[in-house]
Amino acid sequence: MTMSRPSPSLAAALAVCIAALAACSGKNDGAAAAAETASAAASGAAGAASGPAAAASAPPVSVTLVRAQKRDVPVLLESTGTVVPLSSVDVRPQMTSVVSRVHIREGQFVRAGELLFTLDSRADEANVAKVRAQMARDEASLADARRQLQRSRELLAQNFISQGAVDASQAAVDAQTALVASDKAAVDAARVSLSYARITAPGAGRVGTIPVFEGSAVQANQTTLVTITRLDPINVSFNLPQRHLTDALAALKEGGSDVVATLPDKGATLTGKLQFVDNAVDAASGTVKVKAQFDNRAGQLWPGAFANVRMTVRTLKDAVVIPQAAVVQSPRGTVVFTVGEGNKAVPRRIEVLYAQGEDAAVGGLKPGERIVLDGRQNVRPGSTLVERAREGGGRASGAAAGASGAGSGAGRGRASDAAGASGPNGAQRGSTAP
Repeated sequence: MTMSRPSPSLAAALAVCIAALAACSGKNDGAAAAAETASAAASGAAGAASGPAAAASAPPVSVTLVRAQKRDVPVLLESTGTVVPLSSVDVRPQMTSVVSRVHIREGQFVRAGELLFTLDSRADEANVAKVRAQMARDEASLADARRQLQRSRELLAQNFISQGAVDASQAAVDAQTALVASDKAAVDAARVSLSYARITAPGAGRVGTIPVFEGSAVQANQTTLVTITRLDPINVSFNLPQRHLTDALAALKEGGSDVVATLPDKGATLTGKLQFVDNAVDAASGTVKVKAQFDNRAGQLWPGAFANVRMTVRTLKDAVVIPQAAVVQSPRGTVVFTVGEGNKAVPRRIEVLYAQGEDAAVGGLKPGERIVLDGRQNVRPGSTLVERAREGGGRASGAAAGASGAGSGAGRGRASDAAGASGPNGAQRGSTAP
């Protein structure tokens, strides 16, 4: 014969009756203590039965479900960077003179070798003419010395002069040849000084402010005539945490990882490549400076401007990915509710490996497992789950989950009131999150 177990509510009622009879009959303190012990035992049994058993007997919870997916997840680093040019050159004269002509205008793009300024070069032109005249005189003297050497050799063949006279003529020729070579070097030096009067662009770029005008006196290697900045391509400099240094160096060896720069004002995005990692970590901040290079033909990046930078430091291969909204933070740790046998809710402890945007790569789950998304706030371990279709995306389904959660919570509240009437412990256990 099978005996049915009395319900918790019946046990609680019997305990209350026993306590009342004992008080009315005036029993001794031992009988009253026994009644209190029986009442406490009945309350404990009712509270224990109000956990998974109460959840199983509660109305089904309407939820939306998603499946855990397996895919490669890029680990992104977000930072604020500063746009820096590849080169910025201050153009200064190499001679002290006066500006004769300005060939450029402010803001103009110039090519390498393009003429920028012309300085007064009359003194240098005169110096070049002087050294050329000196070289012509020495060349004439050299020609005369060579003729004298030729006559000396003819006279020596006829025994009219000694060998010493011929050697003296040869020495005169050699000395005059060296003098002519010196004159040629002087001409070249004068030409170099003359070339300083024509100031050309050292590289391609954009011209900045021009602080001098025609007639302005300039000092050699002191006066800044103009600054030329190269804008295409251009770099964005930002700081990388020390923990990502190894990943950045590995990416640099493989050709550089992708870096996305977003302008805060226009919202435009540009994609570049990691090009440089500094050779030291800043001890004060624990970061290392890195640079990424971007194509800037459209001129969207400007030197000195700020940009939001996002760089892929590494990739998690074959990671299990779930929506971040499905993750529940409970006193037992980070968990998600999975669907078990009989559509029962089963809490599963997980480890969040990386979270970005709406998704999170986690450990502790297998690909394909069904996870509770919307309505998880109404789910308890052992709750019966009823799947509903997601409507209008995540936000719409979240609103529907809130509405159904209110109804389900009210139903469970009425069911747990009867079980928790024996004491506050039962009510507390009925409302504890997993």
